[in-house]
Amino acid sequence: MSDISPEEAARHRAKMEKRKAVQDAEVAEKTAEKGLLIVHTGPGKGKSTAAFGLALRVLGHGGRVGVVQFIKGAWHSGERDALATFGGRVEWHSMGEGFTWETQDLARDIAAAQRAWQKARELMADPSVGLLILDELNIALRYDYLPLDEVVAALSARREGLHVVVTGRNAKPALIEAADLVTEMALVKHHFKAGVKAQQGIEF
Repeated sequence: MSDISPEEAARHRAKMEKRKAVQDAEVAEKTAEKGLLIVHTGPGKGKSTAAFGLALRVLGHGGRVGVVQFIKGAWHSGERDALATFGGRVEWHSMGEGFTWETQDLARDIAAAQRAWQKARELMADPSVGLLILDELNIALRYDYLPLDEVVAALSARREGLHVVVTGRNAKPALIEAADLVTEMALVKHHFKAGVKAQQGIEF
């Protein structure tokens, strides 16, 4: 790296001072605090992974987390084992029976989604839960296993201070509209296309 002249250092310092002033002013304007409805969607990998990373952040601050899995309950995941080490501070319910092409039973899939939604409603009402992850709820909504209007209304009317994360591809426009934060995971490249199977520690 070339030496930085005093003039360059001074210009950089002045530029960063101006930027800091702008950033500080913007941060100071944000005074609201509320429970957020967060949606992770899109075709890219990492939607559930991001949600469980947020769970670790909440647990790190002493909070309590609820998890309801709508579709992937048939898979045993490393996240579940890891979060189980927090004992009663994590309440985990795997209520799906696998992907729709595996069950091949529409009535069974709808019934499983309804049971999972009922459990989600119970956890939403539990004041000890600070973060609720509804893993793959978007898939259940995509296939009309649950009434979209009812789900969006319940999530919008969640108790004050409760953060809810909804994951899964193809989030419905009504849910996106109701959300406070929406992240779309873009698929740029995936090892599955190159013949690499789902691996322990990466996919589950």
